Amino acid sequence: MNKKFNLYRLLPYRKLKCMENKTVREPSPFLSFVPVLVLVGLLFVTIRIFGNDALSGASQIVLLIASATCCLIAIGYCQIKWQTIESAIITNIADTAPAIIILLIIGALSGSWMISGVVPTLIYYGMGIIHPSFYLVSTCTICAVVSVIIGSSWTTIATIGVALLGIGHALGFSSGWIAGAIISGAYFGDKMSPLSDTTILASSVTGTPLFTHIRYLLITTIPSMLITLIIFTIVGFYYDAATTEHINSYSVYLKKTFNISPWLFIVPGITLVMIIKRMPAIITLFLSALLAGSIALFAQPQLLHEIAGAGIDGWGAKFKGLLVVFYGNTGIETGNIELNELVSTRGMAGMLNTVWLIICAMTFGGALTASGMLKSIISIFIRFMHRTVSMVTSTVVSGIFLNLTTADQYISIILTGNMFKNVYREKGYESRLLGRSIEDAVTVTSPLVPWNTCGMTQSMILGISTFTYIPYCFFNWVSPLMSIVVAALSYKIFKTNSTTFVSTQ
Repeated sequence: MNKKFNLYRLLPYRKLKCMENKTVREPSPFLSFVPVLVLVGLLFVTIRIFGNDALSGASQIVLLIASATCCLIAIGYCQIKWQTIESAIITNIADTAPAIIILLIIGALSGSWMISGVVPTLIYYGMGIIHPSFYLVSTCTICAVVSVIIGSSWTTIATIGVALLGIGHALGFSSGWIAGAIISGAYFGDKMSPLSDTTILASSVTGTPLFTHIRYLLITTIPSMLITLIIFTIVGFYYDAATTEHINSYSVYLKKTFNISPWLFIVPGITLVMIIKRMPAIITLFLSALLAGSIALFAQPQLLHEIAGAGIDGWGAKFKGLLVVFYGNTGIETGNIELNELVSTRGMAGMLNTVWLIICAMTFGGALTASGMLKSIISIFIRFMHRTVSMVTSTVVSGIFLNLTTADQYISIILTGNMFKNVYREKGYESRLLGRSIEDAVTVTSPLVPWNTCGMTQSMILGISTFTYIPYCFFNWVSPLMSIVVAALSYKIFKTNSTTFVSTQ
C-alpha cells in the first residue's frame, strides 16, 4: 500500500474542519473499539433478557448508550466539538431517508398483497407442486418463493416454515435437515426480495439503486442456491414419503378464506414489468400497493368488512378496511392457527421498530465517523486490501465479525457499509460490489449465530438448537464463499476512474 495514502480521505466527513485541526487527537484502534465493546456487551445482556422483543426498543436504547460513550471519548479525549459530531449524525440519518420511505411503503404493500389474495394465491398454487419424494428441495423452494413474495425470512419461517417442519418430522427427516432447508430458502428471499428491509438497507447504505443491487446479487446468489438445491435433491432420494395431509389442509383453509384465482397473478406480473422497466423503487412499490389494494375491493370484499369491524358497512367498510390494511395490523380468522399467523399483516406501523433501529444505528455510525474511531478501525482492515479478492474477503470477514459481535444484522449492514464505502470509492470500485459483498456476508449468516437476534428467533420458532441446524444451512454457508470465489475470478467486476460511485444500470 502507498505510504502516502491518506486515511482521512476515507471518511464521509473528511471535509469537516475539526478533522483537519492539528489539535485533534487521533484515537488508537484500542480506544476506538471501546464503544463497540460497550455495544456488544450491552446487546448480549439485552438479547438474553428481552429475547425476541429486543428490537422493540431495548436494542435502540443500547445503541444510543454506545453512541453517548463514543461522544464522550470524542469530546473529552479527541477534543472534537459537539457541533461536528451532531452534523455527522444528521448527515448519516439523512442518507437513510429513501430507505425509510421505502420501508413504510413496503409495510403497506405487504398488507395489500396479503389481503387482496395475491400472496395466498401464490402460496396455494406453490404448495400444489410439492412432491413428497422431493420434500427437502420442495421445502427450500417454497420458502424461497414465499420469502421473495413477502420479503421477510422471519414471517416465512414462523408460518409456512413451521407447517413444513411438521410435515418433515412426519416423513422421518431429522430436525437439522428440515431446519436447514427452511432457513436456506427463507434467507434466499430475505436477500433477494425488493420487499426485504435488509436488501433495501444494504442498497441504501452503499448508495446503490435497489434493483441494480438485486440484479448484481444474482451473480453470486443463483449459483449458491443451485448448489443448495442439488444437495437437498440428492439427500431427498434417500427418504420415502408418507403423507401430504398437512399441505392439503393448508390448501383447503386458504381456499375457504380467500377468493383464490389465477387472475390475481396480474399484480406480481405488472410489478415485475415495472421492475424490468427500471422504474424507481419507491414508485414501483407504491403503485404495486395501490394496485393490490384496488383489487382487494373487488376480490376480497368480505375480508375488508371483517377488518373494518362492526358499525359500518357498504363502501365505507371497504374503504376503512383498506386503509387499515395499508397502515395497521390485520388478523384474518381462517380456521387454522398456523395459517392465521401467515396471513396476518403489520402495515406501515409494523415497520416503525425497524425505522427506529436504523435511526439509532446511524447515530452510532455518525458518532464513530466524526470521532475518527471508524477511521482507526478501518486502518486495521485496509492494510490487507490490495486486490479485488482481498477487498471482498476483508468485507466478508468484517461483516461476519460484526454479526458475531453486534448480534444484529441491521447494525452489521450499516456498520460494514459505513466502514468500507469510501474505501471502495477511493479504489475505484462500483458501489454495487460492496452492496453484494455485504449481503453475501451479513444477511445470510445472521441466523447461524446463536446469540444474534436472527439465530435466537429462528431457533425458538422452530424449536431446534442453532447448533443443530448450522451444518445444514448450505445456502447460508455457500453465499459468503461464493462472493469470494466470484471476486477471485473477477467476473463482472469493473473498476472506474471516477472518485464517485458508479452504479451500472
